[in-house]
Amino acid sequence: MSITNKERVGRALDLLKEGLYPFVEREMRSVYNEHWENHALSHLCEDRNLKRTTAERLQNDVTDLINVIFGEWHDVFKKTLGSAERNLVGELKTVRNDWAHNKNFSTDDAHRALDSTARLLSSISAPQADIVEKQKKELWRLYYEEQARHEKRKATNVAIESDPQGGLKPWREIVTPHDDVASGRFQQAEFAADLWQVYLDDSRGDKVFRNKAGQAF
Repeated sequence: MSITNKERVGRALDLLKEGLYPFVEREMRSVYNEHWENHALSHLCEDRNLKRTTAERLQNDVTDLINVIFGEWHDVFKKTLGSAERNLVGELKTVRNDWAHNKNFSTDDAHRALDSTARLLSSISAPQADIVEKQKKELWRLYYEEQARHEKRKATNVAIESDPQGGLKPWREIVTPHDDVASGRFQQAEFAADLWQVYLDDSRGDKVFRNKAGQAF
């Protein structure tokens, strides 16, 4: 069963959450020791579920993890991440917000989100990076297959239009139109044939085609 691009992005965000948490905890502990949760908490919004610990909140919400990284960038995370990774974190925060607000993701949007996720996870040596990378390649493979099918259908339609009966010549190659028709002096509306008068005898008994204006061609 196929999945939507939004679902693909959601799965990538879940993997990002799984990969980021151990890294965030490790880096925060390296600076604040057992007090790391208190420092992390200062960067989180008020929790309506007061029974959750800070660690539990971070394990369940990638946005909280991102907020801690930004909040502790100079004191903690700048030591191990560079400006490129900081940009990825900012981009993925936007992706998470768009996903939460049910934004539609084009294939290009989804591919970029997966690519940024894989890059950030790779920068911290998270094993989830390989999974996201495979998801990204699968998305691109499906995209190109669909493009190939579209081009094939397009080519088939063009072939049918140019050769509708499998080899019959166009009518202009069989019937010589009236001079007014051939020269383009007729308007399209004038050229429309009345099906009730398509086949009429002229005074000589010949079969002629006439338009609505009664002119032969």
